[in-house]
Amino acid sequence: MPNRLAHETSPYLLQHADNPVDWWPWSAEAFEQARERGVPVLLSVGYSSCHWCHVMAHESFEDAGTAAFLNEHFVNVKVDREERPDIDAVYMEAVQAATGQGGWPMTVFLTPDAEPFYFGTYFPPEPRHGMPSFQQVADGVRRAWTDRRDEVDEVAGKIVRDLSERQLAFGSDELPGGDDLAQALLGLTRDYDASRGGFGGAPKFPPSMVVEFLLRHYARTGAEGALQMAADTCERMARGGIYDQLGGGFARYSVDREWTVPHFEKMLYDNALLCRVYAHLWRATGSDLARRVALETADFMVRELRTNEGGFSSALDADSEDATTGKHVEGAYYVWTPEQLREVLGDADAEIAAAYFGVTREGTFEEGASVLQLPENSGVAADAARLDSIRERLLAARSQRPAPGRDDKIVAAWNGLAVAALAEVGAYFERPDLVAAAVGAGDLLVRLHMDDRARLSRTSKDGQVGANAGVLEDYADVAEGFLALASVTGEGVWLEFAGFLLDHVLGQFVDEESGSLYDTAADAEQLIRRPQDPTDNAVPSGWTAAAGALLSYAAQTGAEPHRRAAERALGVVKGLAPRAPRFIGHGLAVAEAALDGPREVAVIGPVGGDLHRTALLGTAPGAVVAVGAAGDDELPLLAGRGLVEGLPAAYVCRRFVCDAPTVDAGDLATKLSG
Repeated sequence: MPNRLAHETSPYLLQHADNPVDWWPWSAEAFEQARERGVPVLLSVGYSSCHWCHVMAHESFEDAGTAAFLNEHFVNVKVDREERPDIDAVYMEAVQAATGQGGWPMTVFLTPDAEPFYFGTYFPPEPRHGMPSFQQVADGVRRAWTDRRDEVDEVAGKIVRDLSERQLAFGSDELPGGDDLAQALLGLTRDYDASRGGFGGAPKFPPSMVVEFLLRHYARTGAEGALQMAADTCERMARGGIYDQLGGGFARYSVDREWTVPHFEKMLYDNALLCRVYAHLWRATGSDLARRVALETADFMVRELRTNEGGFSSALDADSEDATTGKHVEGAYYVWTPEQLREVLGDADAEIAAAYFGVTREGTFEEGASVLQLPENSGVAADAARLDSIRERLLAARSQRPAPGRDDKIVAAWNGLAVAALAEVGAYFERPDLVAAAVGAGDLLVRLHMDDRARLSRTSKDGQVGANAGVLEDYADVAEGFLALASVTGEGVWLEFAGFLLDHVLGQFVDEESGSLYDTAADAEQLIRRPQDPTDNAVPSGWTAAAGALLSYAAQTGAEPHRRAAERALGVVKGLAPRAPRFIGHGLAVAEAALDGPREVAVIGPVGGDLHRTALLGTAPGAVVAVGAAGDDELPLLAGRGLVEGLPAAYVCRRFVCDAPTVDAGDLATKLSG
């Protein structure tokens, strides 16, 4: 019999709908049930493409004996962290404070008042590597709840008090200045892996937001070291196994320092952020590799993640069925042995492919299989046409393998990131199909995720909107996507929609006294703590994303409250930049834009014309662009501006000072070169 998750829209929750565990979704009714029964709550948090979430589900939650024990002694609540990032953030903070580490699956035991008292992540079915089994943990919690209730209540109360007393250091009321950003660059240089690109050791995550900062810093200051770190990191990733050499798109992270073996899940947010970063690298350097990767990643998102409704799915799983064994294993869809190459290509081309893609007899992954890479010194002597043929045949053969599962949930924030990336890449490389895909996703967000008061819902699936309210990152990233659409299409309605969302940010998410931002709205469900985190991790934090969108909107419209809110929010960057620059990358990029102006460009002329494209390709950090015909008042920057001697013209302003208009694209490029 399906449990209570059978009617949910989250693919992750639906994966557990047939478990013998009597799961509840997060709800007031679940906690009321725990109070009535006098039992604790087991909170299990994960997401659909999480490998170890699948492992624990198979080992424990699909086991009838374990399920019977859990059903008798607990109320069991399952949460999709991508649907409820607020719940995830609050309890992950508790897990990290108590254990010094975190991750998913997250396993937390709560009182019926939702107060946590015991924490963990993955627990195996049998004791191993110093870890207790899940059964031992659950039985220990049961006995503590039954025999030492006063002690449990005391621990839970202390944890909640400690969390509520933790105060975030907001840094400063001042904007970060040039010295602060130079100090951040120095800190990044210390962490930089000069021989392999990227920052830190294994596991190694794609540092998309840090690279964006480095590109903006180079544009503003001319610091060659910043550009070199950005370019080398992007090249190493693009040549590594973290990048899908056949189908395009990036895996979540590399398990090693060399970018060779990825954790194979592909997330929408990573690909949206990296697609935009590689396009910006091409914009700065003209790199053919950056152009190719930006376009291939955009094509991957449209081809493999776009849904029938026009939005973009959240992720592709790491695991898929191995066609030989029939088992679900990580990476089965992507890896190759020399024998498999020969089956598809024949002996001669298989030898070329093995050298070109770094496929070895020993293998670079497991069981003699290799992850495809592009070694720099492969020694391959083959023309481009032959290599293209090899790639096409391998891709066609791979498409016959059992494909990884897809999480078809539409997350508003991540779709906002995809809209921004596809709009810009389509405009840069004259690909109207990509711009159309961005517009389609934007239309879906307006039509389905925004209500008549411009309130956002966090998720939807199959055209059905989810029940969870949007959080700060949803409002900020969707606004960012709409601002990009306004710049690329010249349609003022996108700027208007962005304004509606950012007005909600000002009214519902900003602390008026300090200028800090909360991750949940003032009228959202009250958890044991109102989450608030300015650090950038896998995605821009809601805090720094909001700062960026507010700054761009203010530049487009002259809205002083939005500019002031952006500047106050950036005070946290001044505090974090010297200490943790890797974890405030988007904040640093926004600070570069604020320091540069950002510049405001009004183009009176055709959408996609020379002046418009030149404006979009300017490298001045965070420059905003408005385009329209003379007399067009859809975008505020166009007001009062016209043709010059009958010719299309561009107007560039910065910090309340405007240059003379120009009709020359080369002159405009110089004005916007950083």
